[in-house]
Amino acid sequence: MLQTGPFPAVAIRDVTLNYFTPERETLALSNVSLDVAKGEFVAIVGSSGCGKSTLLTLVSGLLTPSRGSIQVDGIEVKAPSPRVGYMFQKDTLLDWRSIIDNVLLGAELLGLDRRRARQRAEELLKRYGLGEFMHSLPSQLSGGMRQRAALARTLCCEPELLLLDEPFSALDYQTRLALSDEIAAILSAEGKTVVLVTHDIGEAISMADRVIVMSRRPGRIKSEHKIAFPSFGAKRPTPFEARKCAEFPQYFQTIWDELDLHEVH
Repeated sequence: MLQTGPFPAVAIRDVTLNYFTPERETLALSNVSLDVAKGEFVAIVGSSGCGKSTLLTLVSGLLTPSRGSIQVDGIEVKAPSPRVGYMFQKDTLLDWRSIIDNVLLGAELLGLDRRRARQRAEELLKRYGLGEFMHSLPSQLSGGMRQRAALARTLCCEPELLLLDEPFSALDYQTRLALSDEIAAILSAEGKTVVLVTHDIGEAISMADRVIVMSRRPGRIKSEHKIAFPSFGAKRPTPFEARKCAEFPQYFQTIWDELDLHEVH
């Protein structure tokens, strides 16, 4: 359920980003505005190079916009914040640290209470089926298990907002389907606000409350689609169930047609 409050979880206002190199200036994003409600799951899709991952990096505070502003819970983003958790395409687990020590890494860097962080880390790993592997090394885990550990590391710091940058892209198709179900259930139980960047239209439709379509570079918001599956009933389907719902093919076709994949620039 979406939470209410005086501010949206994320407020992006007229954001433009220029990249500068010795050879040229590149306009990556142009006048992007978007609100994300508290408790909402928003997916952003677009063709390669459209700036969707760049937008996520701006929300995280790792980049600063050339123009415009970004606020998280009413506070302007000027630098990375513990309120925001960022999960990258690769799990980035450190091979020489055990899984529990990897999960604790963010909390250590942020100087959070060690006892509380370790208790939460152990609870998360047990909840996500990794309890018996917490003292294993990352090389001893499958790709899907490593991604669950990476999610536990992100959630261990108790962020209010989760940014997911194509977190399943390195996995095979079957593992991605299974893991999207697992992570959707985890995030629903945690009650987090989520912004997912993905190139997979089906993934976006099946997981998100709303799908944002971005244009080719310079990236702009081309359209947005509120996702609902009334044919399933009042309860939200799992991502796997959503793919079998009557509404899914129409959402897919509409978004596919808007992606400009056929255009040559």
